[in-house]
Amino acid sequence: MAVRPIVISGSPVLHTPAARVDSFDADLAHLIEDMLDTMDAAPGVGLAAPQIGVSLQIFVYDYPDDAGNPRRGVAVNPEIFVSPLEIRDATEEDEEGCLSFPGERFALVRGAKTIVRAFDAHGVRFEIECEGWFARIMQHEYDHLLGYLYIDRLDFAEAKLAAKTERKRGWGKPGLSWMPGIDNLED
Repeated sequence: MAVRPIVISGSPVLHTPAARVDSFDADLAHLIEDMLDTMDAAPGVGLAAPQIGVSLQIFVYDYPDDAGNPRRGVAVNPEIFVSPLEIRDATEEDEEGCLSFPGERFALVRGAKTIVRAFDAHGVRFEIECEGWFARIMQHEYDHLLGYLYIDRLDFAEAKLAAKTERKRGWGKPGLSWMPGIDNLED
């Protein structure tokens, strides 16, 4: 399939709720393969369709369980249920990153557990229970489908740092993207 460019913070598609998928067809299968290829090339542990400019409720993920067994899949039209947030300050252990805010990490408190109900690439309904970092990944990717980046959920101090970084890098406006495997935005 193909690796696609990843849009950067400021692109309207990242800040708009995504549309439901109505058809589980060859076009959807092709899009999902492109998303997996793009996630792998980035490299990332998750990728939502809006991050490649497609406003559909789809995200892919690839994160092994504690025993190292692969958990790779797709969630189409997902619903997510999150355990209550622990009231505490975010720490270094809560830092996460985003392919649409590349090369940066900020601390964000997330729920420790999630249940995701979604459809797979063939339209078969499934449910998965997640804990720890896998739960964080699911919440992060689901936020993309609602039109949020994780930086939109940061506390005041972290949000101020993210805004400064966005200005410094020239992000926060439409039309910016990067190509996994080609562009190096870590500098």
